Amino acid sequence: MNAFDWIVLFGTIVIIVVYGVWKSRGSTNINGYLLGNNSMPWWSVGLGIMATQASAVTFLSTPGQAYEDGMRFLQFYFGLPVAMIILSVTAVPLYHKLKVFTAYEYLETRFDLKVRTLAAFFFLMLRGLSVGITVYAPSLILSTILGWNITLTTVFIGTIVAIYTVSGGTKAVAATQKYQLAIIMIGMLVAGAVAFSKLPESVSFGDTFSIAGELGKLNLINLKFDLADRYNIWSGLIGGLFLFLSYFGADQSQVGRYLGGKSITESRLGLLFNGLLKIPMQFIILYIGILVFVFYQFNQPPLFHNVSLRDKAMATEQASTIAGLEKDFETVFKEKAGRARVLIEGINSHNEVVIEAEKRAIKEIQKKEAGLRSKIKETIAIAIPDANTLDKDYVFINFVMTYLPHGLVGLLLAVVFLAAMSSTASELNSLASTSVVDIYKRSVNSQGSDLHYVSASKWFTVGWALMAMVFATLANQAENLIQFVNIIGSLFYGTILGIFLTAFYLKFIKSNAVFIAAVVAELCILYCYFFTKIAFLLYNIIGCLIVIVVASTIQLLFSERKRV
Repeated sequence: MNAFDWIVLFGTIVIIVVYGVWKSRGSTNINGYLLGNNSMPWWSVGLGIMATQASAVTFLSTPGQAYEDGMRFLQFYFGLPVAMIILSVTAVPLYHKLKVFTAYEYLETRFDLKVRTLAAFFFLMLRGLSVGITVYAPSLILSTILGWNITLTTVFIGTIVAIYTVSGGTKAVAATQKYQLAIIMIGMLVAGAVAFSKLPESVSFGDTFSIAGELGKLNLINLKFDLADRYNIWSGLIGGLFLFLSYFGADQSQVGRYLGGKSITESRLGLLFNGLLKIPMQFIILYIGILVFVFYQFNQPPLFHNVSLRDKAMATEQASTIAGLEKDFETVFKEKAGRARVLIEGINSHNEVVIEAEKRAIKEIQKKEAGLRSKIKETIAIAIPDANTLDKDYVFINFVMTYLPHGLVGLLLAVVFLAAMSSTASELNSLASTSVVDIYKRSVNSQGSDLHYVSASKWFTVGWALMAMVFATLANQAENLIQFVNIIGSLFYGTILGIFLTAFYLKFIKSNAVFIAAVVAELCILYCYFFTKIAFLLYNIIGCLIVIVVASTIQLLFSERKRV
């Protein structure tokens, strides 16, 4: 990084923060602060929804996910468009009709206070943990890459987000998100273009698809039904549908975005806009990871992508072992690069014999590389016992720092910060909304003025920002941050969705039955997480079905007993 990169990085951040504070000045009533006075057009609603969902974890971790595992993660989003249609028809008009500030207010009108409070509590737990990861992801990567102290990095991100979120609430979040998302996508596309531009001249853009496909990275659809497989078409369509119904229908971080729409039509269009564009956006981000993968078939990558941690290990007695492994990797890579060039020639000449031979050879070499990667991780773990040797999340940012020209490095680091700020701001705003409306105003102080509740919202925002910095430490041993975020969501979303589906459609079920069923469902999900190998996406189905089945059973038994 040079001076130009630092100017681009901090200049971008300062402009966004100042703009958010200026644009949202003067929010003095609870409706304006939490819902933006219901003044947002559909495109602002849609961009807010997309920006909230696309955190820094998305842009740091997803390319690394594709680099290691191919494109199959895209199946995770296949249930999203269907969920958007269902919610546009059912949830949006209901929430607008009731004029609620949060999704959980509806639960009290349908059941009672304890069900509302339980659902709000589940939301606060899942979102409170998730916002910690949202802050932790860029803090971890940037502190490692730039040599910053991770605690100070976490405090820096949390503070700048809190400044404009506290100043203007929902208006500040909405005002900044559209610009943040635009800068983010421009930065990601530039990174992909740089990766492609540095490929050999004989490799066309179409060839990148061919190479990725031949080496098993274009695994977009897996039709096999497997409960232990995290990503196949069934877990995406069914498990993803349940997850997104809960996320967009009962998670205040998203409900709050479309509750601020001018009308039912504007809110619906915002949701449908997200459903149409999210999968293409995710495809682009994943494919940028594939371009980095193809780039590293011809240009030697580091054996261990967390270069900073590797350098620390080199200062220990394991240095000679690490150097030896890297020497072996260099030899293996040279052989693979030669094979990759022959593979391109075979693809261009449509020579199936050459393609098959080189593909087999490269896959054998990749096994050797995987063995060397495992060995260096074991060696680093010996050198630094408490270190997290999972380096998937460092693949993309390490590529950016190594190969992008100055100025663009600053822009991509700004992308990481802006993505963290955008998603974190929405999450803090939703946490504050739920804390004030569903807990504080309902059960602690119901007689306050509008100004008092705005002030309380600001204090809760600050409090959750501080908690996020504490929760960030929980993400330290995550296998992959994008997966960790979705795992945490799946621990609670199924139960929350079950409560809401029961409220919407099973009118004969009363509050006591659904309350008990929700507690039972959450205990079952925690059991599945700690003691089984069931894929986390299926937790959403399991939790939802347990709530519905148990609540129905309890209510029927209770009704039968009353008859007797």
